Amino acid sequence: MKGTKLTFFLIFLASFAAIIPTLSADHDPEEDKKYWKARADAAFNNTLKTYNPNPHIVASDTNKEVHRMLKGVTNDTRRALRGKMVFGPCLATNPIDNCWRCQANWAENRFRLAHCGIGFGKTAIGGKGGPIYVVTDPSDDDVINPKPGTLRHAVIQTGPLWITFSCDMSIKLQQELIMTCNKTIDGRGAKVHIAYGAGITVQYINNVIIHGIRVHDIVRGSGGMIRNSVDHFGFRTESDGDGISIFGSTNVWIDHVSMSKCSDGLIDAIEGSTGITISNSHFTDHNDVMLLGASNSQVKDKFMQVTLAFNHFGKRLIQRMPRVRFGFVHVVNNDYTHWNMYAIGGSQGPTIISQGNRFIAPINDRLKEITKREYAKEPEWRSWNWRSEGDLMMNGAYFVESGDPASIDKFKRDCNLVKAAKGIEVTMITKFAGALDCLPGKKC
Repeated sequence: MKGTKLTFFLIFLASFAAIIPTLSADHDPEEDKKYWKARADAAFNNTLKTYNPNPHIVASDTNKEVHRMLKGVTNDTRRALRGKMVFGPCLATNPIDNCWRCQANWAENRFRLAHCGIGFGKTAIGGKGGPIYVVTDPSDDDVINPKPGTLRHAVIQTGPLWITFSCDMSIKLQQELIMTCNKTIDGRGAKVHIAYGAGITVQYINNVIIHGIRVHDIVRGSGGMIRNSVDHFGFRTESDGDGISIFGSTNVWIDHVSMSKCSDGLIDAIEGSTGITISNSHFTDHNDVMLLGASNSQVKDKFMQVTLAFNHFGKRLIQRMPRVRFGFVHVVNNDYTHWNMYAIGGSQGPTIISQGNRFIAPINDRLKEITKREYAKEPEWRSWNWRSEGDLMMNGAYFVESGDPASIDKFKRDCNLVKAAKGIEVTMITKFAGALDCLPGKKC
């Protein structure tokens, strides 16, 4: 990373010199429409390029990585990790964490994280190779000409950028935070809260990593003129209040985030977004947790491919963990300890492969079913490919499968599909889900 790390002073000089144009009084709405139409067309081309015609192979590769890591963990260590407290040396419990967490020099080698992804979002390297931008100012006072040193100023820059934070901070976004391509938001080494304002928008872009931050109490943004890049601003309608909105974007990896209490969803991925991994994250206190595909008429979402791995779906959650339209979702080695309607739902014939998860059903006898098919009668949903393999069902939980069991057997035979780690391992695999308290110079 030597030679790439810039001080804030240098970034301030470079950005202040000429990066942000001033607001024009003659903003043209028609030009704005043309701009976003071009962005949408380019984004869908990225969707087609990112789509993997053999998604079961990606799922199998994810499972291989878990098994490879678990082989290196002794039975004694695994038993200890299932306890409530962890003492002694750093213990990484899944292949993502095993790639970087137990290295004391992680802060000097932040780019290593870009090589630790798994699943459909594995190729996301974010801002690797670009400068490191240190956010020093938690304010968000100007959404058209953001101040250097702020998070909003960082995410609109051109080219790869690895964004870190100088200290603990809480950032109240006045309007949705609109990112550009090839960015990493890396909260390691500081407690970073995105809270009590608008959320993060990943729209029509490619190659993003969001890691190690806390996103909660997100409200709707009122809309208005907002800058989305160094050379463009435009009028935005009211934002929905999602914690993280992925809209027509590709190669996105969200890891070790803690999320709760947003006005709409915690995470939404819609409008042809694909190549996504959501991992090692902790979700609590919310109704509509995760929406993958927002419209029955949006056929672009047939290309949606998402990996949900090593997450903890925790206290006071209601539904949509996730809720899926179209697409292919691999739900692997997650811990579902709470739901009050259902855990996994969908419509429009998505493929959902559930492997090695732990599902603990609520006490209410009417809420034991993990799955929910919406807006479809049984003759229709019986053909949807929803399979459960190696899941641990507790307290009466049950998963209603559908589709042709022979299709999974075919993939096992033709693609050497590897089974996931068993659900009994999930308490260990997800033990460190959520934003971590990392200190530079020490193992995380």
